Amino acid sequence: MKTESPIKRRVSRKIWVGDVPVGGDAPISVQSMTNTETCDVAATVAQVQAIADAGADIVRVSVPSMDAAEAFRDIRSQVSVPLVADIHFDHKIALKVAEYGVDCLRINPGNIGRDDKVREVISSARDKGIPIRIGVNAGSLGKELQRKYGEPTAEALVESAMHHVDILDKHDFQDFKVSVKASEVFMAVEAYRLLARQIEQPLHLGITEAGGLRGGTVKSAVGLGMLLMDGIGDTIRISLAADPVEEVKVGFEILKSLKLRTNGINFIACPSCSRQNFDVIGTMNALEQRLEDIRTPMDVAVIGCIVNGPGEAREADVGLTGASPSNLIYVDGEPDHKINNEEFVDHLEKVIRDKAALLEQSRAEQEEKLILKSSA
Repeated sequence: MKTESPIKRRVSRKIWVGDVPVGGDAPISVQSMTNTETCDVAATVAQVQAIADAGADIVRVSVPSMDAAEAFRDIRSQVSVPLVADIHFDHKIALKVAEYGVDCLRINPGNIGRDDKVREVISSARDKGIPIRIGVNAGSLGKELQRKYGEPTAEALVESAMHHVDILDKHDFQDFKVSVKASEVFMAVEAYRLLARQIEQPLHLGITEAGGLRGGTVKSAVGLGMLLMDGIGDTIRISLAADPVEEVKVGFEILKSLKLRTNGINFIACPSCSRQNFDVIGTMNALEQRLEDIRTPMDVAVIGCIVNGPGEAREADVGLTGASPSNLIYVDGEPDHKINNEEFVDHLEKVIRDKAALLEQSRAEQEEKLILKSSA
């Protein structure tokens, strides 16, 4: 079941956030944001690391004060994942974190005061190779736009974004990405579609303030799914009132479902019914928890009976089909061996881990062959 995505992605300019490419032909990156007090260096470092361990390519940290900027220096020295500093209004904070090795500045140039302040920030970013993210939110539109439109609209979001884009253009600075976020799905989707037709820079997708884990996941999947199906989007952040690690997991699941990014196991599992020959739901809960550390792209089918089980298992790297008197495990689409229900989750975990190791070995060998071929 390893077909490539039929989605044709929008052509965009490539920028670099640390060592992570964003835009162009780069894979769609997944990011999240810390919710710790940034001045609590130990707590923030721990959360950044947890987010990175979950697979995030980029992590954003709020830097609201000079004290937080000083803390950022210590945080930067203790983690390797690219860091974005989220800054509002104070250009001196931007200059300070640029000095301390930030990988991207999230700052709207139109909000930091006089042109000389804007020029100073852009000059520092240019000299240090730091990209900028313009981030427009429906909840914080300027007063002039609020008066003009009466309420947040997709057009207002885009007009606000283009105001900041024009400032960067004026200073001949092109290494930036843009977001136009709203908590209302239709508004956000329309804003991104409008913006995608006006600029060539990469787009940072998100449904802002989407809600809790369940509701926010659904809202984000619907909104981002619509845009990604259009080929729009170069990096994504899922905004949940939940553990940031969950944002990363949801982000990768959205990309996996559209075959835009592979990271870890793609589970194919039935909802279970009275035909099941083992506890499908309990098995899935256990496997998802035990195997979330695996980053190898692979398909695992867990089907409770023989109606759909063999067909799904034949398309997977590892498959489990419920049967009587013994369940059947498939490997590489072929029946491999039978197993009863006693401790079979432990056994299935081992089979999956062994297969993941073989896939990783094969991938490494292929990469080595390509390197040798290119250097010949």
